[in-house]
Amino acid sequence: MEALHREHEFSDLFVAYLLSRNIRYEEDLVDQLFNSSEKRLARILLLLAHFGKEGNPETVVPKISQEMLAEMIGTTRSRVSFFMNRFRKLGFIHYNGGLQVHSSLLHVVLHD
Repeated sequence: MEALHREHEFSDLFVAYLLSRNIRYEEDLVDQLFNSSEKRLARILLLLAHFGKEGNPETVVPKISQEMLAEMIGTTRSRVSFFMNRFRKLGFIHYNGGLQVHSSLLHVVLHD
């Protein structure tokens, strides 16, 4: 608390961090309540690839298991596998030593 009062620059950064974290929690809740499992998976893949962040997105997603993705979006691993295969066939993602996400995956999230 003392540092927050004493260091105004640190205080500003900390408040900005808390606000962005709160916004992310709200977005996750809305996503869970209103979107299908497929859209939630697409959104998570885009977030992992840093689409929508400052700078260029990293198309290669960090190594993550389908079980972990299933837990993150609230579905089963088999559904994640089904959606990942669909995304691959449609050209939204590509496996080449790692998972690459193409910006065209945004269409899954933005359009019904």
